[in-house]
Amino acid sequence: MAPTGFRHPDACWHPSPNVNHRRHGGDPDMVVIHHTAMLSAEAALERLCSPDPPVGLPPVSCHYLISESGRLWQMVDEIDRGWHAGQGAWGDVGEVNSHSIGIELANTALHPYPEPQMRTLEALLPGILARWSIPPERVIGHSDMAPHRKSDPGPSFDWRRLARKGLAVWPEDGGAAPVDREQFHADLARIGYRRPEDVDALDDLMLWAFRLRFRSSLAEARTPLDGKDCRIARDIAARYPARDLRGT
Repeated sequence: MAPTGFRHPDACWHPSPNVNHRRHGGDPDMVVIHHTAMLSAEAALERLCSPDPPVGLPPVSCHYLISESGRLWQMVDEIDRGWHAGQGAWGDVGEVNSHSIGIELANTALHPYPEPQMRTLEALLPGILARWSIPPERVIGHSDMAPHRKSDPGPSFDWRRLARKGLAVWPEDGGAAPVDREQFHADLARIGYRRPEDVDALDDLMLWAFRLRFRSSLAEARTPLDGKDCRIARDIAARYPARDLRGT
């Protein structure tokens, strides 16, 4: 049975005022991984806990923040709704904040994620997934659910490493499939990627978001869709189709 709430015993409790109840009335069923894109974890902590953000920016919060040295802070109880995901969608979920637990990793977006930080993340995720019965395919990046706005956790994040520990998903090894643009985008939709409205060059955007997650070395190359993209998308779609576990 899932708990009524959870404050992590190994985290420094630093409550954020930017919190409310989950709008669907249920428990979290997703995890969204972010990077802070700020100069330090302490600066990010201040921003995530500030009721008075800079002019023009909304108040934000997240459940957890992990520093580059591996220090862990918790700002929002897991049962509550943090304000980290913003506009976007994944599968049938259009209000991601109400369905997710958000984890911020202190990173400027310009360098790899340090080993102590990754170890803390790997220690944190199993408990979250077990407490709330979240399968590994429901651990996603901010860029997965909001490709028109976000690029985090970025190309330096090691998704394959998480997948090896059962904490995310990764494609099986293989060659290439025939290039089929229509099938590729159908597979992306089955994986969970939602096509934002009113965005130019939408096919290119969706390919970029997919590669950022599964072929990061090609994310910025902007080369055309190829057979390996198609094979990976078909594999992930077949094994890990997205679903809204609560139907809301």
